[in-house]
Amino acid sequence: MSEIITLGEPLIVYVAEAPGTFSEVETYTRGLAGAELNFSIGVTRLGHQISYMTRLGKDVYGKYIMDFVLREGIDPAQIIWDEEHVTGSYLKFKALKGDPEIAYFRKGSAASHICPEDVEKIDFSNTKWLHITGISAGISESCQKACEKAMEKARANGVYISFDTNIRKALWKSEEQMRNVLNSLAEKCDLILPGIEEGKILTGYDEPEHIAEFYFNKGVKAAVIKLGARGAWYKTKNDQGFVEGFPVEHVVDTVGAGDAFAAGVVSGLLEGLTMEKAVLRGNAMGAIIITSKGDNDILPVKGELERFMKDAR
Repeated sequence: MSEIITLGEPLIVYVAEAPGTFSEVETYTRGLAGAELNFSIGVTRLGHQISYMTRLGKDVYGKYIMDFVLREGIDPAQIIWDEEHVTGSYLKFKALKGDPEIAYFRKGSAASHICPEDVEKIDFSNTKWLHITGISAGISESCQKACEKAMEKARANGVYISFDTNIRKALWKSEEQMRNVLNSLAEKCDLILPGIEEGKILTGYDEPEHIAEFYFNKGVKAAVIKLGARGAWYKTKNDQGFVEGFPVEHVVDTVGAGDAFAAGVVSGLLEGLTMEKAVLRGNAMGAIIITSKGDNDILPVKGELERFMKDAR
């Protein structure tokens, strides 16, 4: 069994080559996306073994994703072929400033049918880490229950659990439902990784220190609050502090930065880095990925990451 397990939905993405609406833009570049897939690629390229649990439609999209997973060296043992449902996709439009507009085609997808029974088959006894995101929990009720089951099994086996809140409001019936579900999942994790704006929505607090304290009161052992270009603020039982971000001259696309950040932090902690140094690695990963229009295409191998961190400082 791999040292890390995650579960979620991989998606085919078509990225617009120029700004404009779907009617105006004629050329798109095909790629792969999905928060947990991005995370899986990130930790794998940094030298860690991860098992990716999902459902793929038996279609050209599903085959393309499986071929990619195998090429990257991600463990496919927990991937289930679904003969009744299709693989999801989305369009990503080019923004002149800020986050790009997204059009999803994922309702009723194969991955939305991930269920607790799928998770029940996973052996957590030799695993060190489980990574869950709020996107997986929001895809469907069965996915939410699968996330809960995974966290329960991980806890029973002494597996460390990280939770990236990863808010996507379009996946939820209401903000209240979203807040209740994500905060309930937060109570089951060891490390929580919200962005500052996500933290405000979920806790009602504006400052990273107060957001972290909110989750510590729910039993979380560590919190890392992402602050965008500024960097990140972290809190553990014995330490807390701000870690400055890396300068980026030209931001191309911010989608995927949080996933890259999580891969940096988790890989660092698995290698025995202090939380401060792991967060620094996360900041570097996020800075690298936002210089590309893809969500994961330029995620670095370890040597590339180390050179970037050395040169940037």
